[in-house]
Amino acid sequence: MCPRGCIPPDQDAASVAQMEQVFQVYARPYDPKHPVVCMDEQPKQLIRETRTPIITSGGEPLTDHEYLREGVCNVWMFTQPLEGWRDVRVSDRRTTIDWAQQVKALVDDPRYADADWITLVCDQLNAHGLGSLYKAFTADEALRIANRIELVHTPKHGSPPGVAEHRRV
Repeated sequence: MCPRGCIPPDQDAASVAQMEQVFQVYARPYDPKHPVVCMDEQPKQLIRETRTPIITSGGEPLTDHEYLREGVCNVWMFTQPLEGWRDVRVSDRRTTIDWAQQVKALVDDPRYADADWITLVCDQLNAHGLGSLYKAFTADEALRIANRIELVHTPKHGSPPGVAEHRRV
């Protein structure tokens, strides 16, 4: 847990409260019935080389700085630090529907079949909320998924990075 001295005194009360909640979640002991999973995502530019790389005598490719842009994708990172597990998934977009589908896949993962619920730590992107489940699925399915997660958001401003952010690809 973070000693009280690491929270700047000029932070607003809501950010401090949110930060405290995240610190308390991170301090929980490992419990397979209530796993803590951290999630983050980031867009990645897709590129294609325009020239054939030259292979050095050491076998390493030297690539040219010229490339063709081939669009973007979104990389989703899920990690369970106390279990030493992570999962990286790629999708075409990062919408509320995409987030909901990723959370459904997490909840339905056989690794969590015996868990009572999953604590999911993520940032406060507008898509990262239970409403996204109801936008993506029927009400019954959204409720089933929502009942399997405890959603914990990192603070909006001055937040400590989520654990998943430290393991970006």
